[in-house]
Amino acid sequence: MKLTTAFLFVFGIVALGQIASGQDQGDAKTRARTAHDLAKQGADGIPKLLPYTTDVDLNVRLETVKALDDIGGPKTLDALVTMTKDNDPEIQMRATDGLVNIYLPGSIKSGISGTLQRAGNAVKAKFTDTNDLIIDSFVEVRPEVIAALGRLASGGASLESRANACRALGILRGKDAEPQLTEALHSKDNQTIYEALIALQKIRDPAAGPSVAFLLRDLEERIQVAAIETTGLLRNREAAPQLRDALDRARSPKVKRAAISSLAMLGDPADHAVFVQSLSDKDDAIRASGAEGLGRLKDQSDKPALEKAFNSEHGMGPRLSVAFALVSLGNLEAGQFSPLKYLINTLNLKTYRGIALPFLTELARDLPVRQAIYPLLPSATKDEKIQLGTVMARSGDRDSLPYLEALQMDVDTEVATESIRSLRTLRARLP
Repeated sequence: MKLTTAFLFVFGIVALGQIASGQDQGDAKTRARTAHDLAKQGADGIPKLLPYTTDVDLNVRLETVKALDDIGGPKTLDALVTMTKDNDPEIQMRATDGLVNIYLPGSIKSGISGTLQRAGNAVKAKFTDTNDLIIDSFVEVRPEVIAALGRLASGGASLESRANACRALGILRGKDAEPQLTEALHSKDNQTIYEALIALQKIRDPAAGPSVAFLLRDLEERIQVAAIETTGLLRNREAAPQLRDALDRARSPKVKRAAISSLAMLGDPADHAVFVQSLSDKDDAIRASGAEGLGRLKDQSDKPALEKAFNSEHGMGPRLSVAFALVSLGNLEAGQFSPLKYLINTLNLKTYRGIALPFLTELARDLPVRQAIYPLLPSATKDEKIQLGTVMARSGDRDSLPYLEALQMDVDTEVATESIRSLRTLRARLP
């Protein structure tokens, strides 16, 4: 009799536990459904979502971060920062993409969270090498956002969430998280290392250059190439011997092209002979880098060779590089067939605009070059006006203000709109 009573007592406890568990599960499903539906309320639903950001149930929190991402906008920022602290990698990645989307609206459509696949606790994401998103320099990102992403870059719940945080820091120009990015360079995960390198390229702080040097001989080609490119972009002149070694020991054309390109960015006189020799190389990219290197050395004795190359070069890329070099050496003529005019005209071609724009941006740091460009603005095409506005925004000075102010009054609304943005960028740069 006692045994039967004890059995019934235990059975009753188990049954009650199962009922309670079922109720909890039912409540969690209701909360998850509620979180999902709150997205339809837009910004008005954000305060109601806040309790769910730390819900005990994973599915509830997942629906919450998805809802916040769907709503978007600055009012979701605090909640998304909170959700970066979640211990689930998918939630971390969705919160990361949501934070980026606040400062770069629409970016979430191409973010990593759109590729997530979940199998139990395992979360996989698909990364691509297309990583050219970056906010305008006048956009100010709140410090707590960069701090939150920095924590994820060095201590995210998964390798994917760490890599995604590194990518986000690059897009948001997160300079204050450089210590975490340089720490990520020592990761055992190649994707995290790669995203950290690209982030440092976007931030463009020369002080971070030395932290990349140990990767210049990495056995993974993609990492080595990215490290070489980063070294050049950050102008780490101390690494020139290592770049020369990478050039001499290049295991593939990609490595060779990256090495000569970075040496060209450094513009060390010790590489003059290499640049001259490269002008006649069979590889378009090598010829282009040789010309760029000579342009940055600014040795007037190279002018005849560059003029000959400009007149005989058939490759569009190399010819743009030669044009850059000739303008750098002082050829500021604005005639129809001049190097400067060639660079400006190329701004009309989407395929090669990405080459001409950086060249003009670099050249326009010198006042004489800007003064040669200003008279060309009134008769410039729509694309030329927009792109030259970008050039002045990035490299101009106070002398550029009147010209951008004139462009913002252009009869073409797109030119006017983009000129307003360029003007904001320039004013943000000026002391």
